[in-house]
Amino acid sequence: MKRIGILYHPKIDKAIAFSRELEDFLRARRISLWSCSAWEEEKANPQVTGSDLILSIGGDGTILRAARAIVPERVPIVGINFGNLGFMTELKADKALEILPKLLEGEGWLEDRAMLQTQRDAESRIFHVLNDVVVGRGSSARLVNIETRIDGELLTTYRADGVIVSTATGSTSYSLASGGPILQPQARDIILNPVCSHLTMSESLVLNPETEIRLKVATNHEAMLSLDGQVESQLVSGEEVAVKLSPYVTRFLRIQPRNYFYNSLELRLKRRI
Repeated sequence: MKRIGILYHPKIDKAIAFSRELEDFLRARRISLWSCSAWEEEKANPQVTGSDLILSIGGDGTILRAARAIVPERVPIVGINFGNLGFMTELKADKALEILPKLLEGEGWLEDRAMLQTQRDAESRIFHVLNDVVVGRGSSARLVNIETRIDGELLTTYRADGVIVSTATGSTSYSLASGGPILQPQARDIILNPVCSHLTMSESLVLNPETEIRLKVATNHEAMLSLDGQVESQLVSGEEVAVKLSPYVTRFLRIQPRNYFYNSLELRLKRRI
């Protein structure tokens, strides 16, 4: 590997300090590098081109930001965990400098994970996210009506706190907390999951990868669009959000066994309690 990017969590002091340690580690091996806060996605994106690897220093939230910053490239990510759950991270902080040389020398395997593509209208910006797209109420504790169409056909109009559209990666996040199923990480299926649905459908649906979902808000108060739980914008009544599988993927470089997800699933679920 000749060029590596470091994206770190700017609000975790240990993550910042470790990113500086990684810079010295890589320079000693004559590897070109760049470093940036994971919160500065637009600043990081132009630097991704030509990189061989991205080191994400933080937790799962840092990886979500890194995934968005990398699009449209397919540069693999290695997550070094300074967070809590670490569903997506690969290395523990205290073992990273011991194991990283093996990855730099070509060990490991690549794992591709599906992303979602979402757009508010034909003229707006297209976003690509790794976890989920949520349409729901804002700060007001009042339900919103969300007309939901699947491939153009009306499914139902949810009266709910919101509707989550999730990837397999996002299936262990907000969707799981709302009663959704857990999917195998490399699955390309899409989960549609209402949040606190009232007198309307409450079941989660697992949809095929070719599905397009349209969510239209009807409300006389605040409604929000949330991307990965990190990027939020206000919706007005009548606005429609389109969601489908992205043509891009998030690629991870792994050194754990290929069945790592199942080995650690119970332990990580217990840590949520």
